[in-house]
Amino acid sequence: MTLYYTLVFALLVFEMSVFGLLIVPLPYSMKRKLFTFISENPLIAKLQYGMKITFIFILILFIDSVNRVYSVQVELAKTKQANNSAMLEGSGRMEVQARKFYSQRNMYLCGFTLFLSLILNRTYVMILDTLRLEEKVKRYEGDPKASGKDSDRLANAGGAGEIGKLKNQLAQKDRDIEALKKQSEGLSREYNNLGDQMSNKDSTPKKDR
Repeated sequence: MTLYYTLVFALLVFEMSVFGLLIVPLPYSMKRKLFTFISENPLIAKLQYGMKITFIFILILFIDSVNRVYSVQVELAKTKQANNSAMLEGSGRMEVQARKFYSQRNMYLCGFTLFLSLILNRTYVMILDTLRLEEKVKRYEGDPKASGKDSDRLANAGGAGEIGKLKNQLAQKDRDIEALKKQSEGLSREYNNLGDQMSNKDSTPKKDR
């Protein structure tokens, strides 16, 4: 196994470990703190960004492995059609079968890694939604622990680390721009009204003394 496929295998094992940690039953308070930490930690946000770039390369490897499997299948079909006994029973057939095995192994390895990454992302989002729903239920029931900084942090979880902060800053900038637009519209209306009043005063004829 080449170096990059060894790294893909290590990433697959890592994903399996993370998935196992996600589905481990934990107390509600501990799970809330864990997912809040994951969603707010900037190092984890950078790790997620690096993983996204890595998955692009894995997708390229997956496409290449599928192409290799197809080419080996075509080569085997041509060999069988040629009825070449030396190729069918000799070392040549063993070589083609070995290349077919390695190509299929690489295809399954990259495919399972990509598929598990999608499952991990969806599982993470579903658990966050479940925690938010449990938090709302506790608030409706009047649980005092359901209100506070932890509940607010959980409600804002999901935009991990620096990405979430940048999104919040952009949203705040948009709100500031809307407020400035409303203020400018109000000032323009006041200016127009004042201009109309002044024009009316100037157009009013003065009484003769």
